[in-house]
Amino acid sequence: MTTPAITFSDDQAEAWDAVAEALEAAGVDIVEGNLTPDGGGNRVLSVIGKAGSGKTMLLAALYKALEETGVEIVSGDFEGKRRKERRTLAILAPTNKAASVLRTRGVPATTIHRILYTPVYDPEYERIAEWLAGQGERPNLDLLRIDGLTDEALDRAKAFFDLHKSVPGALAAAGLRGSDFIQGWKRREEGLDIGFVDEASMLDERQFDDLREIFPTLVLFGDPAQLAPVNQSGHMCFERLPEPSKHVLHRIHRQTEDNPILDLAHVLADENLTFEAFERMISQTAARDPRVVWAERVESDLMARSPVLVWRNATRIRLIHAFRAAHNAPADALLPGEPLICDGIELPLKHRKKRIDLEARGLIKGAQVVYLGPGKKTGFSRLHVLGAEDPRLSAASIIKIEMPDEEEPFIPYAARMGAAFLHGAAVTIHKAQGSQWPDVQVFAPDIYAAYRAGRTEAGIPLWKRLAYVAITRAEHRLLWVTRARLARPSGPLSIDDLPSGPAPLRLEREEE
Repeated sequence: MTTPAITFSDDQAEAWDAVAEALEAAGVDIVEGNLTPDGGGNRVLSVIGKAGSGKTMLLAALYKALEETGVEIVSGDFEGKRRKERRTLAILAPTNKAASVLRTRGVPATTIHRILYTPVYDPEYERIAEWLAGQGERPNLDLLRIDGLTDEALDRAKAFFDLHKSVPGALAAAGLRGSDFIQGWKRREEGLDIGFVDEASMLDERQFDDLREIFPTLVLFGDPAQLAPVNQSGHMCFERLPEPSKHVLHRIHRQTEDNPILDLAHVLADENLTFEAFERMISQTAARDPRVVWAERVESDLMARSPVLVWRNATRIRLIHAFRAAHNAPADALLPGEPLICDGIELPLKHRKKRIDLEARGLIKGAQVVYLGPGKKTGFSRLHVLGAEDPRLSAASIIKIEMPDEEEPFIPYAARMGAAFLHGAAVTIHKAQGSQWPDVQVFAPDIYAAYRAGRTEAGIPLWKRLAYVAITRAEHRLLWVTRARLARPSGPLSIDDLPSGPAPLRLEREEE
């Protein structure tokens, strides 16, 4: 067994040992590299810590150790042939946004919802999927009845899978569509084996109970300082575990890199800290470090690619309309370059397999998208999915622009069914959980409003939870916006900064 090529802190080593002990009790010895059948029982434990404490690093190291031991990954994209001695691991997140963050770090995560349903592959394509997953030989193209598939396309698929561990994504990279290789979906009938859940602070009680039924061994990774699920009184599911099952990471590793953003996030743990004192700290930090900016207005240029984080929906809608007005956007259409957030795929159950065409290309709930222009058919839009391997596509779209003081949104583009979008120039802090951006603007007047409201969650002032989550979304630079003002854009909206990528996959077939 290869030991992790990293140095653990004492608290990480304790958590590693606790997880390793639970896995060994389940028949998976990551120290010696041995696998035996699960002896039964139910094991649930948590690894919790604030931002920078090394939760993701520990999760990734445990995943690598399990993979080296011979445990197979269940991604929700494809499941190989069942074998009696097979041991599996599923790495889950409550949202697509949170799962995509893990995937960018080399961890093959999927969502809780996706793990409940498994795709049924066409037999011809299943041979390719088994080869990609390391469960079969490279298929002979002469024996496959797939028109237009070449060895070069298979090489592209293999390179994509080795990097992203996604079978549908790999097949899409080869120029194949999900509606070609997915025949249908079936609800999972049998339980799974080992489950890792990231962003466990976002789990509600029902999801937690469902996961305990599915996974005999379940490990939760979460941040106790984040926002709890709505209507859950500020409590998180891992808080009801017995104390011996909780393993806390106290040391903040990224602070050793002199990270002023994390320093500000962690000072919020001071019970005596007031909002005014916190803002003074931000101002003082901004005076000596360019990674923190004391901003008296929102930068409209940044809004095109990084949304402003707010607490109140009314603020979000006003900022979106201010952004559009600054760019002279027409009321009945979008401009190329306007940001969107995917709000889900609105397709009936009979079209479930067509959903994979979009999801395999990265068009998942919470995905950041840039509008490129109208498609060739009414209701279709050309889109750029930020962070996707092959980012450009055309899809049936339902685009909603919410209006101030009105319940119903304005819909400039709408197909009968397809991908739904909200404008992405501003988002709520709750919805930003699980996401990160290089530069983040936090709208401080909303944090102050939460402070004045005096609300608490689980005994912690809500404004501190909001500030903590918002600040930790910033990877490199934090802009603390103190005034309800918007800077004029430096130029018109553009799509010139977006890589064109491969030729777009056509998704413009009308739904029957």
